[in-house]
Amino acid sequence: MGDISKILKRIFLFKRGSLKTNFKRVLPSNEIFTDRWEKARFLGFGVGASIYDSSCVFGDVKVGENTWIGPFTILDGSGGLSIGSNCSISAGAQIYSHSSVNWAVSGGKAKYEYAATSIADNCYIGPNVVIAQGVSLGDGSIVGANSFVNKSFPAGSKIAGNPAKIIS
Repeated sequence: MGDISKILKRIFLFKRGSLKTNFKRVLPSNEIFTDRWEKARFLGFGVGASIYDSSCVFGDVKVGENTWIGPFTILDGSGGLSIGSNCSISAGAQIYSHSSVNWAVSGGKAKYEYAATSIADNCYIGPNVVIAQGVSLGDGSIVGANSFVNKSFPAGSKIAGNPAKIIS
């Protein structure tokens, strides 16, 4: 077992060093050994899309071409989730298509609620944004960091806040 550990450690150190030298980045070990573009292909996302290994994907999630999904994101497609092409979903973003609020406050008697959530093409979702079930964001929308989006917005919207509202 010692020889395998030494070999794996050498591979890890080589890959980590290569990333630092070539791209000036240092990543967690799971990200060093995975391919973001391969994961996106495995999930059936569009050509050129990428998703970090630390991202969680549940249910029916569709993603268009050239969309970047950052680390530590949650994509909940239990009620259906679509994300368009050329989008940037920043680190820590959480996008939901279900709600368990009524289930929780009813002591488990009520059912979970599901509604499709959609993000159109060319959208930017800032770091740590939470998007609630049933929300639709139109083409070219921008959502500021740490926002809670609980209603839909039309194309070209620039929104931020808790709850999110149009800011310009």
